[in-house]
Amino acid sequence: MSDTRKLDAKQRKQLKQAAHHLKPVVRIGQKGLTENVIAETIACLVQHELIKVHVAAGDKQMRADTAEKLANTTDAELVHQIGKVFVLYRQREDNHDG
Repeated sequence: MSDTRKLDAKQRKQLKQAAHHLKPVVRIGQKGLTENVIAETIACLVQHELIKVHVAAGDKQMRADTAEKLANTTDAELVHQIGKVFVLYRQREDNHDG
């Protein structure tokens, strides 16, 4: 596994702009990161590449930790975080038509 998924500042800025109008498609509730939340996040990333996630509970540090953990677990890049919302990006693997 190569770690080529790191975004540079220009890419990060473009993704932040593209995500601006999006609404959160995944919501993390009181139970935190469950298997269902992870599965739903992966499904959304496969479909959309760029998604917003809303974290309902926790303090600032807990939300930041949750964002990092979800990004790592789903092999996505944490683009931006503000308040209770963060943006994840994972490029589609278009190796075949289908």
